[in-house]
Amino acid sequence: MSRGRITWISGPVLRAGTEGPFRLRESIRVGEAGLLGEVIRVQEGEIVAQVYEDTTGLRPGMTVEGSGSLLSILLGPHLLGGIFDGLLRPLARAGSAPERHIAPGAAAPVELPLRFSPTARRGDTLKAAAEFGRLLPLDPAAGERAASSSRLARVWTARLPPDCAGEIVSIADEGEFTLDAPLLTLRGADGAMREIAASHHWPVRTPRPVRARLPSDEPLVTGQRILDSLFPVALGGKGAIPGGFGTGKTILLEALAKGCSADVIVYLGCGERGNELAGVLEEFPQLEDPGSGRPLMERTVVIANTSNMPVAAREASIYSAVTVAEYFRDQGLHVALMADSTSRWAEALREVSGRFGELPGEGGYPNYLSSRLADFYERAAKVTTLAGETGSVTLLGSISPPSGDFSEPVTSHTKRYVRSFWALDAKRAQARFYPAVNPLQSYSEDSLDCALWWQHVYGETSAARARAASGENEWLELRRRVLTLLDEQARLERMARIIGKDALPARQRLTLANAELVNEAFLRQSAFSETDRYCGPERQASMLRLLARFIERSEGALAEGTTPEAIAAMPLLRRLTRMGEEIDERDAESMRGRFAQLETQLESAFDELAAAGESAAAAAG
Repeated sequence: MSRGRITWISGPVLRAGTEGPFRLRESIRVGEAGLLGEVIRVQEGEIVAQVYEDTTGLRPGMTVEGSGSLLSILLGPHLLGGIFDGLLRPLARAGSAPERHIAPGAAAPVELPLRFSPTARRGDTLKAAAEFGRLLPLDPAAGERAASSSRLARVWTARLPPDCAGEIVSIADEGEFTLDAPLLTLRGADGAMREIAASHHWPVRTPRPVRARLPSDEPLVTGQRILDSLFPVALGGKGAIPGGFGTGKTILLEALAKGCSADVIVYLGCGERGNELAGVLEEFPQLEDPGSGRPLMERTVVIANTSNMPVAAREASIYSAVTVAEYFRDQGLHVALMADSTSRWAEALREVSGRFGELPGEGGYPNYLSSRLADFYERAAKVTTLAGETGSVTLLGSISPPSGDFSEPVTSHTKRYVRSFWALDAKRAQARFYPAVNPLQSYSEDSLDCALWWQHVYGETSAARARAASGENEWLELRRRVLTLLDEQARLERMARIIGKDALPARQRLTLANAELVNEAFLRQSAFSETDRYCGPERQASMLRLLARFIERSEGALAEGTTPEAIAAMPLLRRLTRMGEEIDERDAESMRGRFAQLETQLESAFDELAAAGESAAAAAG
């Protein structure tokens, strides 16, 4: 084992004279408490390292011991339902009391007992990531989690690590074991023996291998209308949520974690305020999973690294989170990782870089900020795993640009690597318009890839099937019309501030009224409403189609002589504005009936409006 002694220390950064070979990114233990650290720079006779725990009390002369392996975390089915710090040490388990503190130098304990049933035999040759047994947790709560979903049951299989293959020399009989107990002995191609448990360690900065990366043609359904219908993110895609202070980044990420279609949620609080994360930790265990009716926490992993925790651990936490996400992806699951926020991670990178004495780049950030962001976001993908299953990791990172300036380095570099950009607007947030996503600053490069998936959602009616047969895509057309209408609204509002709204021509006044209807009825969504906090694809399609029909009929009525004010005074308008609150989707047949009834009322209302106009014209004649 390599050893050394501290010669200099400043905050989380230390230098140590070496008494043996160290390697780059090797994990180390520092001082009597064995604080965890990582080698960042190797020089002749000296190493530079960062320590991921509070370094108060360390002094020159204290020992530094190398582990001989890269900085790694323990991966296994015990992660589901847990709350961990940035180094994946447990803070709490679902249904148990939280830890008051983590002792310095503490390792991640594994206390989950389980029953192992072998599915392979001695003499079998196994490929990397192959299954060799089934696991059944003995803890009743964990057992219920394992049985709550057929897909989550995949987590409770014993598999080889991705870097291990060979012939089984011995395998345990059915019985009770701990998660880190050896279950089989494997002879590799080089003749080396290796003991395998139900859990394994993996370096956090090394992407886990896959058989192939796949193109994605379906979206991650978030339940937020403005995101799914206008700016979708593909399954296995990458999205960024930039916004200034108070624009609702954390609330939006929490809403996505609660409602998105992923099998497993990894929620990372990276450098955020402790009171915000305390709300997450208190609320998540109480939420119900709409798919299974079980607690949402049973398919969630929370990694909490608040702003008062050691700054170097914040830099490592983002890699721990994406490694956990890749582990569940390798079980053939779709995983969504919410990182809040990458700006705090970049600030930690900047602080540690300054202590290294590195020359600062743009905004004081290190010159390698761009490549680190690329390394993180490129670990998002839809893949064929080594075991031949399909899984994905979707990365959604929030950004906190100072003063809401999207030209600052973290935001501008992130835009190069993400395909969905959901810009939060301070003016919308101040007007209590949530989600405060600005539709004119946001974009999605995944929209064309998801068009066929959405066409299946829209293709329920004969009219939609006729359009599809002729090569048209109704979703793309409606999306284009909505974005064009919102762009026209912004232009007309600038004009109205100069000449007054009443001075605008009738068609432009109608455009403003229709755009306001789209904003209120479709883009605004209440996170506090039981009915409206989540909106599925079918309900989104029905709402958008109904609004498009209203706009079409209103333009026709205007051409026939009806005034914009008469259209805005229609009682139907209020029902359209509140359809997200009033039409529940838990009963699909009832929902379809309510929308069909509303469409009939829309047609009748405009027919009556046209008849009234004809009568008025005849009387005047």
